[in-house]
Amino acid sequence: MEYHFNIPLSVDEVKKLKVGDILYVTGTIFTARDEAHHKMLESKKIPFDPSKMALFHCGPLMKKVNSKWQVVSAGPTTSSRMEIFEDRFLDKFHTRLIIGKGGMGERTKKALHKDICVYTSYTGGAGALAADKVEEVLGVYYLEEFGMPEAAWIFKVKDFGPLVVAMDSHNNSIYENITK
Repeated sequence: MEYHFNIPLSVDEVKKLKVGDILYVTGTIFTARDEAHHKMLESKKIPFDPSKMALFHCGPLMKKVNSKWQVVSAGPTTSSRMEIFEDRFLDKFHTRLIIGKGGMGERTKKALHKDICVYTSYTGGAGALAADKVEEVLGVYYLEEFGMPEAAWIFKVKDFGPLVVAMDSHNNSIYENITK
């Protein structure tokens, strides 16, 4: 099936999604790699609400034009690096959609079921295509501390995708299916 949803996704929308479905999203997403995950988990309060956004495992290439940030490239980074954080991250922030590449492990799979979330795969090497779907950069956090790729960037996107549902909230994983 193919779906076009607005972020934030509802629990019912997430439950509709099954491994192999194609998804396009419109709304707000934030980027977070290793350092941003760690910082957000260790902080008592963060400057934005991840529960109302999708999480994008991405270290974007950005440029400043007339005091506004623009995305040059926003390809996904390898998601398996976030496996050590993701279950705790979902438990704390209740994000309903993760975008990345390469899959995640058993801990995340269990957390997706428990917290009603899906992991979607975006094609690696398509960073320019992803950048074209970003309408506006709404903010950046931790830039001074971590630098451009590890900062948390907030993007307003339109029809961001295609995203392939690779792990759903029903304990299914396309990666396990491929292995079998």
